[in-house]
Amino acid sequence: MTEFITSQKKPLRYTAPHILQTDAWGELKSAFGWYAVRAEVGPVSVQILFRKLPLGLTIAYIPKPPMSLFRRNVKLGEEVDRICKKNRAIFLKVEPDEWEAADQQYALDGWRIGDPIQPPRTIVIDLRGEDDEILARMKQKTRYNVRLSGRKGVSVRAWDDIDAFYEMILTTGGRDGFGVHTKEYYERAYKLFVPSGAAELLVAEFEGKALAAVMVFISGNRAWYMYGASNNQERNKMPTYLIQWEAMRWAKERGAELYDLYGVPDHDEEHLEKHFTGTQRNEGLWGVYRFKRGFGGEVKRAAQALDRVYKPLLYAVYRTVKK
Repeated sequence: MTEFITSQKKPLRYTAPHILQTDAWGELKSAFGWYAVRAEVGPVSVQILFRKLPLGLTIAYIPKPPMSLFRRNVKLGEEVDRICKKNRAIFLKVEPDEWEAADQQYALDGWRIGDPIQPPRTIVIDLRGEDDEILARMKQKTRYNVRLSGRKGVSVRAWDDIDAFYEMILTTGGRDGFGVHTKEYYERAYKLFVPSGAAELLVAEFEGKALAAVMVFISGNRAWYMYGASNNQERNKMPTYLIQWEAMRWAKERGAELYDLYGVPDHDEEHLEKHFTGTQRNEGLWGVYRFKRGFGGEVKRAAQALDRVYKPLLYAVYRTVKK
């Protein structure tokens, strides 16, 4: 498994596959235009997602596998190729479950650098230590807002009101310029992950009124904040700060040691810090970077996406159309 090394240089090994490699994630995506096939060689396996195209063609995608599986197991790569060709894939895209490194090289023939699907850059928070230690690593203003929200009467609890959550997401998407999934998508995600303990939907409330909500996922010792929303009411009570803190605590209580905030603008930290305060830097991920940076995590970039091409001419056409 991959290691994560914090600023304190304490190595941490991942204890379970990335959430996007779980069977439940494959089932979720299979309800919305994809289908999942698992390539297995002995005890080792990876989940491949296929998206249907006209004429019986497909695009294949392996989200977040450890690339060490392919480095060590030639037969696994051969099985992946066999399945992709059987499903008439134009190409296979792989986004490794690894962080970018200056000396990183992939000794894999037949691959080329591709465009990412998942946000390539993120902020990861180390949940090891006592609550006070985690809070101490946050920026002073964020720590203040977390505590202020509680003092102002905001509380956080588990929630199951998907209709209200979806309305809140529509408000957030319209305000911040984000695309959103359908309500059915969030309903299916809730049913697949929450009852098994692999996710939770949390809501921040004031006097019984829902102000903000997050859906957080967990696999092994890692957790991911993937979906979140807030309305335009009582924003001075800082509910989005308290609910993130409570999501971290929920994850920590269930064994998570890392909490991935899942997406900031794809620039190095120096550029992010220099430009996030600009008056034109409030859109999309710039707006959330302003918020996420305060929680004291490390800016990390995922290893480059890789494409394995099976039908070169159609791949060229696909990339041209996509651009």
